[in-house]
Amino acid sequence: MKTIFTKDLPGKKIFVTREFAAPLEMTWTAWTDKDILDKWWAPKPWKAETKEMDFREGGRWLYCMVGPNGERHWARADYMKIIPHKFFHGKDSFCDENGTVFPQPPGMDWDVEFGKTASGTKVTVEITFASEKDLATIIEMGFEQGFTMAHGNLDEYFVAQTKTTH
Repeated sequence: MKTIFTKDLPGKKIFVTREFAAPLEMTWTAWTDKDILDKWWAPKPWKAETKEMDFREGGRWLYCMVGPNGERHWARADYMKIIPHKFFHGKDSFCDENGTVFPQPPGMDWDVEFGKTASGTKVTVEITFASEKDLATIIEMGFEQGFTMAHGNLDEYFVAQTKTTH
């Protein structure tokens, strides 16, 4: 399965669509449970490490991306709206280890929607930026390649789960 990116520069949006060969409940949990997110969120050889996560409206996820040489880049997601097993909306920002948001690189709003398909779950992500320049900055940072690689990690996680349950 392929991660599909569509960029709408004038609309300051990126759309990402991906189908996963896993049931809706398992896919939802993989996107909302810190222990599972830490297994797939970062593109290899990087890894994600959660410092804290409170997945509820008004809650946040504070985590860092840890590089192969010990580099640490912190980020946070603030959850604004959650409809269990269907949708969540949050604001992602780069920050320090205490969650203090940096003005640059730019933050972005995420709408993540989940839907059942004949063979698994379709996840549709709409990411909105304050400006076309902010969108371009994130693309230049390698977001498309990194997020695609992370989706591959999630595929591997689902395969491993299927093997342990059968």
